[in-house]
Amino acid sequence: MNTRYSFPTDSFRSSSPAVSLSSNSPVGEEHGTAFLRNRSPRLAPSSLFVRAAMRISRARWFTFLRRVFHYQNGSSSNLGSNPFNSSSWMMLEFVALLLQICITTFTLAISKAENPVWPVRIWIIGYNIGCVLSLLLLYGRYRQLNATQGDGFGLPDLEQQGGSEESRYSHLMNKCRTSLELFFAIWFVMGNVWVFDSRFGSYFRAPKLHVLCIFLLAWNALSYSFPFLLFLLLCCCVPLISTVIGYNMSMGSAERGASDDQISRLPSRRYKAVDTDSEFRNSVDCDSTVASEDLECCICLAKYKDIEEVRQLPCSHMFHLKCVDQWLRIISCCPLCKQELEK
Repeated sequence: MNTRYSFPTDSFRSSSPAVSLSSNSPVGEEHGTAFLRNRSPRLAPSSLFVRAAMRISRARWFTFLRRVFHYQNGSSSNLGSNPFNSSSWMMLEFVALLLQICITTFTLAISKAENPVWPVRIWIIGYNIGCVLSLLLLYGRYRQLNATQGDGFGLPDLEQQGGSEESRYSHLMNKCRTSLELFFAIWFVMGNVWVFDSRFGSYFRAPKLHVLCIFLLAWNALSYSFPFLLFLLLCCCVPLISTVIGYNMSMGSAERGASDDQISRLPSRRYKAVDTDSEFRNSVDCDSTVASEDLECCICLAKYKDIEEVRQLPCSHMFHLKCVDQWLRIISCCPLCKQELEK
């Protein structure tokens, strides 16, 4: 990063001509030191902002937000490239759902004497049931992700046998998730109508239930506006801040390479060629993209040969060992899905 400092000429003109700023003159040294001392407070805020921007751009949460934005606005990716299937995000989802279930259950238990105008208690119970179903769906996603990563180096025939069952399970999970999202959207609209109806004084008749409903509706409104807030942050705020301070925050987290310890922890094996033509011909669910990814390295575009060393990343993508090692030393993410390595 090149930082240019421009000193105004008026400051030099205001000094006396008899005073020399050369290193041989003690008076010049004293004047130069005093000049730099007077200039340093003006430069400190700029360097402080650049340092803060560098730390933010290299933070894990900022990298995660960039991954989410590229995943939502890019081409369709598989399960491994989905940033919402990372262990950290799943843990946050689990904690948020568990807190909502505990808070709603506790509020329902202490507000039995309240008599709201609208059936707000039924709305809260339905919301609580939706959170329980979301927990079950989260467990299914976690189990599917572990099965996908665990079978990465399994035998090819076993992978082909379990491919149809895995695709059926994934299709069922997508249907359940879509149905649950539709339920929460309808429930969100009904909650807004029942809670914010100004014709009835629902707050005075059921204050605890009313406050709980407002809290849940605000949380859902924040969740629904997350894509817009993410777009506002990465496409408006980050470019504006980068232009003002002169540091590209979008490239700050993309220029980090992986260490040798991180690379050595990744699993590797020797490739064994199989007769994939007949297996792919009999399999209906396999498409051309999956076949091309399994047969050739996407970095050097060369097909895999027998006894060649290959390495598999946590996203289940496989490459030549030498190719992917050189890639990871430059950028610590998958060349295909851009999923970063765990530290």
